[in-house]
Amino acid sequence: MKRIFDVIFSLILLICLFPIIVILACFVKVKLGSPILFKQVRPGLHGSSFYFYKFRTMTSERDENGVMLPDHQRLTYFGKFLRKYSLDEFPQLFNVLKGDISIVGPRPLLMEYLPLYTDEQKKRHDVKPGITGWAQINGRNSISWEEKFELDIWYVQNQSFLLDMKILILTVGKVLKSEGINQQGNATIEKFKGSNMTVREEHG
Repeated sequence: MKRIFDVIFSLILLICLFPIIVILACFVKVKLGSPILFKQVRPGLHGSSFYFYKFRTMTSERDENGVMLPDHQRLTYFGKFLRKYSLDEFPQLFNVLKGDISIVGPRPLLMEYLPLYTDEQKKRHDVKPGITGWAQINGRNSISWEEKFELDIWYVQNQSFLLDMKILILTVGKVLKSEGINQQGNATIEKFKGSNMTVREEHG
C-alpha cells in the first residue's frame, strides 16, 4: 500500500509541479552554474546504495589553492531561498518513482555514517528512507544527531499509513514556517562522527 501511495502521490506532484521544476532548474543553471543537480551516493533500505538527487544550492567556488570554500561562503542568497522552502528537494520525487526512497521515512544520510552507527541506530535502515520524516517535523537540523536517530527509530517501530499522513500534513506547516533548516552556527548541520564527535558537513 505504501509503494502504491508513493508512486501515485509523486506522479501527481511531478505533474502539478513540472512548470515550477523547470523554472527552478533554469534559475539554478543561471545563478549557480552546472551541474543543476547535486548527486550523491546515499544508503537506502538495509544500507544499499543509490544516487540521491537535489537541486544544487551552493556554488563551486575555490580559493587560490584550488580548495573548496567553506559552506557558508558558497551558499548564496538563492541557495538559502531554495533550502528555506525545501524547493531543492523536488528532484527527490524521481527517487521515489524509482523506488529508492519513499515519500515518508528517515532521511537518507551519508554512506560514511554506516560503520559509525550503534546497533540501535542501524534500525533506521530497516525501512526505506524518505523525503520527509518524523525527525524532520520534530526539529529537523536543529536537534542533535542522537535525538534525530531516536526519532527515526521510533518511526520505524510505529510506522503506519495514518502516521505518514500526519507527517505529510505537519511537513507543510514546517516548510511554510521554515523551521529547523540549519543547526546554530552552521550553514547546514555538523557531520556525524559517532558518539559526541562531529565536524562540519559539506552539503551540495
